[in-house]
Amino acid sequence: MQLEGMQVLPEHIDANGHMNVGYYNVIFDQALDKLFVPFQLDWSYVQRTNLSTFVLETHVCYLQEVVQGDVLRFTFQLLGQDAKRLHYFMGMYHAEQGYLAATSEQVLVHVDLNTRRSCPFLPEHQDLFARMMAGHGKLPKPEQAGRSLGLVRKT
Repeated sequence: MQLEGMQVLPEHIDANGHMNVGYYNVIFDQALDKLFVPFQLDWSYVQRTNLSTFVLETHVCYLQEVVQGDVLRFTFQLLGQDAKRLHYFMGMYHAEQGYLAATSEQVLVHVDLNTRRSCPFLPEHQDLFARMMAGHGKLPKPEQAGRSLGLVRKT
């Protein structure tokens, strides 16, 4: 799955002249919202059902900087799923130059906003994600997926 056309805005830029670390999470989140529109898991879904998703964990790798005006392209790969959760991986690419700028690996949970507790996705979404997983499960695991933080000692 891919999404094109998001842009690095002036307010995303920090004193180093590139996109500030905090805006990577914002833009990955906005891209996910747009990627979920065709599956009817966008804001209209929340308003209609009072169900939503909360991100439980995120791991961002910053690989190459992007600057004001750069147009971005995003990819989405489902790495795992169950009745209540999704584990996925997103890539942020410079749309014109093609390089991978950053990645975001996340786990989210489906939530009933009335109770603020996790709950299963609707049956149609469980089916959708199971079918998606059948296809995405055949793709190679992204290099940055599953990494942990720490310092590597070189001998």
